[in-house]
Amino acid sequence: MLLYLVRQPIWGGGSAQFKAFADATSERWDSQQWRNKFAGGFTVGSCLNGDQANTVQYMATLASQHGMLWIGLDIAGGYNSVGLNRLGCQLGVVGHNPEGEVHRSDLDTAKYLGRRIAMITKTCASQLQALS
Repeated sequence: MLLYLVRQPIWGGGSAQFKAFADATSERWDSQQWRNKFAGGFTVGSCLNGDQANTVQYMATLASQHGMLWIGLDIAGGYNSVGLNRLGCQLGVVGHNPEGEVHRSDLDTAKYLGRRIAMITKTCASQLQALS
């Protein structure tokens, strides 16, 4: 079972490099080669509301078009005792780096999402393989 965790910078919904990658996946899309694979994503921006959620939405849409299973966060924004998901995006991890340094809580949230994706992948891999 393959797992894709995507990270990209923010430029109004995604970088040119990520859009080029997305365009290059059309042959995989035709045959749904990534069907039933797990995916998740994160992005970081220098502005507090720098369209980070739009960027994650773009990644999730691409994954869905490929038949992938997108995994977001299961932490209510602003309600975690250790500060995870402090910016409140459920679809993926968004970070804020106004001084060029990613906030510690955002890094911890990204690590949490990575562990969550790995746990779900391990739990569901055999059932999904039976569907393929």
